[in-house]
Amino acid sequence: MPKTAIINSKAAHSGFNTAATLNLIEWLTGDECHALDEASLVAGLGRRLQALGLPVDRLTLHLTTLHPEFIGRTFAWAPGEPVEIHDREHGSRLALANTPLMKAQEMREPLVVGPGESPHGRWQHIDIFSGRGLVQLIVAPLCNADGPISSAVFATRRPGGFTFGEHDLIERILPALRNTCELRVLRQCELSLLDTYIGPMTASRILAGHIRRGEIESMEAALLLCDLRGFTELSNRQPGSTVLELLNAYFDKVIPAIAHEGGEVLKFMGDAVLAFFPGADTSGACDAALTAARTVLSELSGFEYSGIPVKVGIALHYGEVSYGNVGSGNRLDFTLIGPDVNIVSRIQNVCSERGEALLMSDAFRDEAGINDAISIGRQRLKGFAEAMELFTIAD
Repeated sequence: MPKTAIINSKAAHSGFNTAATLNLIEWLTGDECHALDEASLVAGLGRRLQALGLPVDRLTLHLTTLHPEFIGRTFAWAPGEPVEIHDREHGSRLALANTPLMKAQEMREPLVVGPGESPHGRWQHIDIFSGRGLVQLIVAPLCNADGPISSAVFATRRPGGFTFGEHDLIERILPALRNTCELRVLRQCELSLLDTYIGPMTASRILAGHIRRGEIESMEAALLLCDLRGFTELSNRQPGSTVLELLNAYFDKVIPAIAHEGGEVLKFMGDAVLAFFPGADTSGACDAALTAARTVLSELSGFEYSGIPVKVGIALHYGEVSYGNVGSGNRLDFTLIGPDVNIVSRIQNVCSERGEALLMSDAFRDEAGINDAISIGRQRLKGFAEAMELFTIAD
């Protein structure tokens, strides 16, 4: 039987208008829906289901993703209410264990549950369903070809729950809903992974198509290089697990400070962090880098991990860098190169040798307009013919 005939047959059997059912499926697969964000998708679907006569009092999408902090995001709609958005941390698996949401994903089959005891577990305690007087839930897994499984939940307060015809209608639209949700999950996974491993600015360049080797952009930027003191000795005498935990605790102080000021971490070089602050506004970029550096030093002042003091040195410089792809074949890396990148690295060496908490170049001091910087004299930088005057600050 042709696909259209099957749809017409099921729609007629369910008692719903055939043309309206087809229109809903076409909306889910069409350009208008494709352009919507997740909140608008769930709201638009909820209103259209109600317009068809389906007694939906709560409609939720549970979209899983690949993210170091979150297992996924829930979008919850109810008539006349704004869409609720809940980020679900990885620990939330425990709260959702032994619930129909998890059971449906594990079984990869829809579940119908009511308010009473169920072999599939309780659901009334879940925040998006609690206290709403819901009588029945249809929990439908949205099974992708591969990757994480999402789900949709259709809930009603009507006594007796959904009819068989309403079940048929929901079953009819699920393939289209799965496809549109899968596109959003894949898009979010793509963005999350790129942001996690290479940063938002670099991710934007990749998504814009700048992925060929040799595609280089010159730009001016404030550079920040933060280095952990005594890391080699520490890693030689501490267990690997302790070293990794200490590094993560250290990075938890450094990375948010940089990101808060609009900087982007380009590299983790063992225990060192290289970040840049694009310089469209030269003074603003330097101010942001200096603020980030001061925040890091403040956060780490007196900080210890398992009795191990954590001390850092920070180098600051402003200059022109080449930013783009290097590598071989299909294994590439985004990086910063150029004399000014080498300078901030050499300043960091001086920072370490002298035990200074912060050193900056004259170029950075000048662009940032710092009048109370304290000169430590001209210093020889390895690989550079002329000595360079470096500065610190009193606090």
